[in-house]
Amino acid sequence: MTEPHEVVDAELVDDDHLPAPRPEAAPARPLVDRHTILVPGEALPTEADQPTYTERDLYVSRATADRLKNKSKPKNTSRTYENQRDLFRRWCESQGRVTKPCTTATYVEYVAHLIDDGRAPNAISVAMSAIRTWMPDDKKPGTTEARGMLNEYKKEWARRVGVKKAPAITDTMLRAMVATCDEQHPIGIRDRAALLLGRGALNRRIELADLTVGNVTVEPDGVALWFAASKTDQEAKGEETFIPAWDDPLIDPVHATRAWLNALHQLGIHDGAFFRALTREGRLQSRSTATDRGDHLTGDAINAIVRSRARQAGLKSWEKLTAHGLRRGGAQAIADAGGDPTKQGRWKEGSAVVKREYLDRAQSRADNPWLKLARPASPNAEEENANG
Repeated sequence: MTEPHEVVDAELVDDDHLPAPRPEAAPARPLVDRHTILVPGEALPTEADQPTYTERDLYVSRATADRLKNKSKPKNTSRTYENQRDLFRRWCESQGRVTKPCTTATYVEYVAHLIDDGRAPNAISVAMSAIRTWMPDDKKPGTTEARGMLNEYKKEWARRVGVKKAPAITDTMLRAMVATCDEQHPIGIRDRAALLLGRGALNRRIELADLTVGNVTVEPDGVALWFAASKTDQEAKGEETFIPAWDDPLIDPVHATRAWLNALHQLGIHDGAFFRALTREGRLQSRSTATDRGDHLTGDAINAIVRSRARQAGLKSWEKLTAHGLRRGGAQAIADAGGDPTKQGRWKEGSAVVKREYLDRAQSRADNPWLKLARPASPNAEEENANG
């Protein structure tokens, strides 16, 4: 407290010009939603508890970006998705619509556009998946309306075009194709191994192309193939498929695989890609300009091997055959014999495709009522019926 005689310097101001009081800070907003779980005594989380992010926290390296680009999808699938997204982007630009994140209305309109354009239902389904998975998790378009339109279109497509499937390669066809393979020439040795392993393991073409020397083990009673990853094993847990030996040397996978491994060793190959590109003379092709497949063949190259052997065997409609015919024909043969090809072909357990295309088909044919008339129960059945 100042003394009476003490002078204090001060500024005189009008009452209506007093400094405004500093507003009290608003309490931090709670950060909770219907998924928040708190234990007794735990305080509500608020905005004040959140960290402050900088650019350092948001960017990834170029190498990581390249990995993210193809995450969880085979390279062929990734390229297909990129193409579909590019088509969608250009369509949105032409229509004056926002591409990403798109609205459900834009998504539905694009599907209708693809239907009007006469695209195959499977192609439209791929486009829909490519677009929807491209959107942020919390802003994906609804699918009910688009799926409804596509389902109706599938019925129309089936009536108009019919269902086209890759022809199955039967045992008779396989034998004819293998018979064209020159067992004294590296190309013939390679192609024979590709045909028999593709058939025996019910391979997808890319699984066959991705095999390495280390993935192949020849045993006295068969061949064991290790698939590091597949369409149904995107986490790359790996799975082994065993192909038993056959008594018939023409289609014995053990003899064919051992012969190709010997040919590879003579070419100086002891590891890396199992199936490789060869020149007409049977030497390794230069891969100096190879794509990201490196020394591995492409899925299209596996198709070319199958089609070439079918043509040389003089098979009808050879140009329509693909590597999938080995998988389909083998699965049908197993189902017709009363087996289940699911595990051998690395389909998902309980696969609807296996049930519909192979198991149900085999059961339906085995139970066909005409068989009782077409195949008499005994050699004397017809005579007995006639005298009956």
